[in-house]
Amino acid sequence: MSQLRPTLVAIALTLAVATPAQAAAAVGPGITVENGRTQPVFSYADAIREHVYVESTVDSDLDGRLDRVRVDIIRPKESGPRLKVPVIIDESPYYDNSGRGNEAERKVYDEAGNVTKFPLFYDNYFVPRGYAVLNVDMLGTTRSDGCPDMGGKADVLGGKAVIDWLNGRAKGYKADGTAAVADWTTGKSAMIGKSYDGTLANAVAATGVKGLETIVPISAISSWYKYQRSNGVIYNYDYVRFLTNAVDTDPDAKCQQVRDQLHAEDGDATGDYNRFWAERDYIDGLLGDVSKVRASVFVVHTVNDLNVKPDNFSAWWKELADRHVPRKIWVGQTQHVDPFDFEGRRDLWVDTLHRWFDYWLHGVRNGIMNEPRADVEIGPAQWITQRDWPAPFAAKASLRPAPDGSLGLKPAKKNSTASFTDVDMSENDMVADVGTANPGRVAFTTGELPLDLRLSGTPTADLRVKLDKPTSNLTALLVDFGEATRVDWRRGQGITTLTEEDCHGESTAADDGCYRKVVTNVATRPLEIVARGWIDVQNRDSLSQAKPLPVGTYGKVEWLTLPQDYTFRKGHRIGLVIAGTDSTYSDETGTGANVTVDLAKSSVTLPFVLGTPLAEADVPQDAAKFRGPDRVELPEPEPGFHFF
Repeated sequence: MSQLRPTLVAIALTLAVATPAQAAAAVGPGITVENGRTQPVFSYADAIREHVYVESTVDSDLDGRLDRVRVDIIRPKESGPRLKVPVIIDESPYYDNSGRGNEAERKVYDEAGNVTKFPLFYDNYFVPRGYAVLNVDMLGTTRSDGCPDMGGKADVLGGKAVIDWLNGRAKGYKADGTAAVADWTTGKSAMIGKSYDGTLANAVAATGVKGLETIVPISAISSWYKYQRSNGVIYNYDYVRFLTNAVDTDPDAKCQQVRDQLHAEDGDATGDYNRFWAERDYIDGLLGDVSKVRASVFVVHTVNDLNVKPDNFSAWWKELADRHVPRKIWVGQTQHVDPFDFEGRRDLWVDTLHRWFDYWLHGVRNGIMNEPRADVEIGPAQWITQRDWPAPFAAKASLRPAPDGSLGLKPAKKNSTASFTDVDMSENDMVADVGTANPGRVAFTTGELPLDLRLSGTPTADLRVKLDKPTSNLTALLVDFGEATRVDWRRGQGITTLTEEDCHGESTAADDGCYRKVVTNVATRPLEIVARGWIDVQNRDSLSQAKPLPVGTYGKVEWLTLPQDYTFRKGHRIGLVIAGTDSTYSDETGTGANVTVDLAKSSVTLPFVLGTPLAEADVPQDAAKFRGPDRVELPEPEPGFHFF
């Protein structure tokens, strides 16, 4: 290992052209801790099930009254002024429409309007261990007042009001209108959830609200602009109006005015970043930003999530790291999947989450913050732990395209160019038969890799281009050419649900803690698209102010692709495809511009984990002769891509 040095990846590509849990005393009356974990000493069957309405600070449905947030509560029977318990919150817009979890569970109510079946396992598992669990209906959904506004003021401040109520700073009411006081809680709370639910956790944490001690955002948005835009390229037109209507099961007329206003403000005509998106930016936005985060953060995301694309977690994670926010991360390889459904990891997930909540909410000294920060899936159901993510000390290698179709470390000769036309083109067409000229794309490949190379982090595309029209959409695809069995994240989100169940927590006849097991889907194919990134050339300098590129003049266009963690195997080839409008992931139409790429001043930079250095002469430089496989039908992600 003494041979390792930071130049390893460049050389290789030239060749290719636990701390034990501590026992603890009781942390509160009736709370029992053994082996660093709270124990299930409270009856789930006898738990108090109730609901309250918390007054927010917004009137999102414009009816002249402040909206009230519906909060469904389950807590130990013993909780009260003498036994105060912390709170785990899953705030969601999905409790009465698409449901929660892999089995799409919805709330079930009794005659008094209290929930008898809480979706997911959090209540079954954590209530017996001395926690309250709150299922909160996001404003504008299920039994809350108001109108949803896709990550804006109503979404954010409704959730914040619940934290304030738990700490005596907001008003709460019972169903009969009398005051509801949370005298049974310590005021310490966590927010957890997948997708929109996790997004709300990010959003509320970004307000800096006191009492929110930790969040667990799973497949969550940190910037709604990143969810619906990439550097000026629009993924889905009219999505704001679609989503706000989809999660609202009230009659359409109730929130039609609000939806129309949101549609008028969303900037679909340009794709630019504006005040609408700044309100929905939790990294650096109008309602909150990462500098205000008081909570610790346990991030879970997958690098192949083409619904909530992984730049949402990577950008958030980097900003948290820069501010030394206490944090932990799991990075998977499937699509839009909860860690509860990572194959072979369910028990570990539940235990890790348990210890995380025990540490941050009950103050149990269990060593979880002394363990490796990152768990990373590097192959189908194959995981490693490491100090952080991306892999620390990754070496950046800049690969440069050449006019003969090769991809290596040396820049092309001066005045070398390649051209294509910005037309609508699917990714299947972009990566097919890469050694044959195609008017809609240009493609470049390395020779066969002499060793495995693991990419960990975010590639950067850096092109110098000129156009014969004011703008063009650009797509950069990083491709692995080589037969291999990989996670098939395109089918079933990457998992298949089995009939066999396992259980986590206690059950009643109305609500059990048992869920069907899953396995990871795999597929053997001759290639995989590893990373992808998009930009509208007129947004090359600014997301908020478009500037056309003067026709016939070269300009620098540099942008980040989506992040990845992926291993290119020995004998495979790395490919770079540059094209126009990606019809697989964008509703936009190609501009028809002819794009000329100055190859001598263009590159893609990749962060690689260090490996074994080799000599240039060890690998034949045959990239120009490589045709690549004929058209391969890579399935588009199944339903759930445009809606979560």
